[in-house]
Amino acid sequence: MKVMVTGASTPLGIAIVDKLLATPEISLVLAVAKERRPAHLEDVRHLHFRSVDLTRTRNVHDLLWGDARHHRIDAVIHTALHRRASDSGRTVHAQNVEATRALVLGCMEHPTIRRFVYRSFADVYSLKNTTTNLLDEDDPLDFDPASPQWVRDRVEADLTVCAHFGGPMQIAVLRCAELLAPDSGSQLWDYLSSRVCLRPLGFDPMLDVLSLDDAAAAFVAATRHSQSGVFNIPGADRLPLSRAIAESLRLDIAVPGPMMSPLYRLRQMVTGLDFRYDLNVRRFHLGGILDGRRAREAFGYVPHVPARWPRPWWRRLLDELAADRAIVARPRAEATSLH
Repeated sequence: MKVMVTGASTPLGIAIVDKLLATPEISLVLAVAKERRPAHLEDVRHLHFRSVDLTRTRNVHDLLWGDARHHRIDAVIHTALHRRASDSGRTVHAQNVEATRALVLGCMEHPTIRRFVYRSFADVYSLKNTTTNLLDEDDPLDFDPASPQWVRDRVEADLTVCAHFGGPMQIAVLRCAELLAPDSGSQLWDYLSSRVCLRPLGFDPMLDVLSLDDAAAAFVAATRHSQSGVFNIPGADRLPLSRAIAESLRLDIAVPGPMMSPLYRLRQMVTGLDFRYDLNVRRFHLGGILDGRRAREAFGYVPHVPARWPRPWWRRLLDELAADRAIVARPRAEATSLH
């Protein structure tokens, strides 16, 4: 099988490419990104890298009918989406929605591409309209026109891909839980990276947190199978917000709900950090756990890798020293056992 991966320079894209290259039945990977080739992917066998701006329709056409046709690509994994929730405007919409539309339409007409796997988000669900915190694929989506652009874009792109179910191409839409990793656009990561984490008084929602390893495994598994449809991709960590703050070794302060927005605006004025409660925090304070039964039954996805928490620099240093000490101690223990 030959696979094309968009967004290949992002943490998720890199993890997917690495896992594909380690899969015996994958004979070639065409990695596509707007940025430069990641250093560790230099001179890798069975890997071809192309730098392409997918917001230009002509570039999408040239990619599909040039490199993809030349390499006889079988499947496409599309993960190239804008990562900053605080950004908005036509350029962001073009990357999130227009590029997705152009890519899926081009793949529908392609002579060799038979499968399309799209990265969607749990954010598309309308949490305030559900009666339970366990979300399955049939729960309502967020069509509120007052929602921020990053939510509206994700819902529109998700439905753009779903509109082509039943066509000649197999399509899988993976609605992923919050991907907790740096530089991945995770709002929860940004929130937990603060020294002080504010949360509403008397409210401790459940979180569904996905690791890079599990996310990459889900995309590779979905690519190797033929099932079409929407699939929730939960994480191995399901825990209340207060415990997530404790895992990240941050100061947890509960304040009255009406004070949340003013306090975050004050923090932004003082620190200059572009992190607004209205856009970034309120949504995961609503909670929501994904039901992953459909993905488990369709292609055997079961999350098992815990997420890495954004801990302070001193804790990361201690963890690295402990890991180095374990590596040094292991040969000594083995030598002692031989004697």
